[in-house]
Amino acid sequence: MKIFVDTNVFLDLILKRENFENSLLIFNAIEKKLYSGVILDITLLNIDYIANKQVKDIKDFLGLVNTIFEIVGGTNKMFDEALSIKNVDLEDNLQYISAKKLMCDVIVTNDKTFYSEEIVKFTSNAFVDKYL
Repeated sequence: MKIFVDTNVFLDLILKRENFENSLLIFNAIEKKLYSGVILDITLLNIDYIANKQVKDIKDFLGLVNTIFEIVGGTNKMFDEALSIKNVDLEDNLQYISAKKLMCDVIVTNDKTFYSEEIVKFTSNAFVDKYL
């Protein structure tokens, strides 16, 4: 199964927020190759920007994510598609378009308003309950 993982799942893990344990289980399952993980390149930048304010050295974690996940970038065409979606969160739209283009089976996000029209989305808790 190919899983597109939203930035907030990583932030839950790094910052030990409410969904920390289940985010860790998902991360470990992808690391052990039980599932294939996909992220957008901007996810690494967002993790670095947000977590660097609270965690001293995030680079080792980012390196690990870089080796475990397939990282994709947005194209002009993908941005056009993302901009045409009637949803105000451009980053979520671009992540959705990327997941769709890469034929991901599910999206894991803890963002209740994450746009996903054709791909099933799960919270980290719901994904763990169903698949782990």
